[in-house]
Amino acid sequence: MFRILPIWLFAVLSSAFNVSVLAQDAEDATLLNDPTQRTIIRFLTTDDFPPFNGKDEEDTLTGFNIDLARSICQDQFTECDIKVLPWDRLLPVLKAGNADAVIAAHRVTAKIARDFSFSRRYFYTPARFAVRRNAPPFATTPTGLGGRSVAVVRGSAHAAYLAAFFRNANVTHFDTVELAREAVMNGHIDAVFDDGIGLVFWANGGSSKACCVLRGGPYFEPRYFGDGIAIILRKGDRRLQRMLNESIQRLQANGKFREIVDKFFPIKIY
Repeated sequence: MFRILPIWLFAVLSSAFNVSVLAQDAEDATLLNDPTQRTIIRFLTTDDFPPFNGKDEEDTLTGFNIDLARSICQDQFTECDIKVLPWDRLLPVLKAGNADAVIAAHRVTAKIARDFSFSRRYFYTPARFAVRRNAPPFATTPTGLGGRSVAVVRGSAHAAYLAAFFRNANVTHFDTVELAREAVMNGHIDAVFDDGIGLVFWANGGSSKACCVLRGGPYFEPRYFGDGIAIILRKGDRRLQRMLNESIQRLQANGKFREIVDKFFPIKIY
C-alpha cells in the first residue's frame, strides 16, 4: 500500500539528494575549469589491422582509428602523438603511464574493464554469414541452416555462438579463418560464420575471386562479440574520458565521423 512520507523524512531525503547533486556538479565544474590545459594526447595503436590501423603504400600510418584520433585532437585543439607498438604491448605501456590512451579497435570487455576505463563506444563489429554467390536461397537462420554445413574458426566466439543458437547446423571447425573461407569458396561447405567486417572485405576483395556474398544478420550479441569498440584509458582519468566522449559525440553530430567511416568502409558493413 502507498504510504506518505513524514515531512521531516522527506526533508532529510531531499537535503541528501541536493548535497549529492551539488557534489557531482562541483566535481564536473572542477574537471571543466581545470586551469591545467592538456596540450597533447598520446595515443598508442598497431599498424597491422587495416582498415582500422595499418600502413599505406608509402609506409605511412593510416586507418579509421588513426583519422579518428587526429580528428579528436583537432576538436580538442591539442597535438596528437600516435605511437605504434605490438598488440600485446599496448595495455601494459598504457598502464605504466607512458601513454594517455589506446585506439586500436579493442572491444569493450569485462576483463579489460577491471584495469582500465573506456570512452563511449564508437563502432560495433557484427558477426555475419557468407555463402557462395550461386548458392541456393536458404535462410541463414537456425531453421534454414538445419542440416547444412557451416565453417567456423575453432575455439572462437563465433563457434560458441553457433553451438548455442544453431545446434542443428553441421558445424566444421577450422584452425584459421583463411581455411574456413577457402572451404566455402571451393564448395566444400555451405556457409562460413565470422567477423562481419573481415567477411565484407574478403567477399569484395580479390582473394575471394568473387565467389561469395554475405547473407543474413548482422549479429551483435555482446556476450559473444563484445559490447562495441572504444578507446581505452587509465582508470581514474576522468578529464581525458570526458574530453574523448565529448569529441566523439561532436564528430558524430557534425558529420565528420561519417566521413571517416565512408573513407575506410566504402562497402556497407551492416
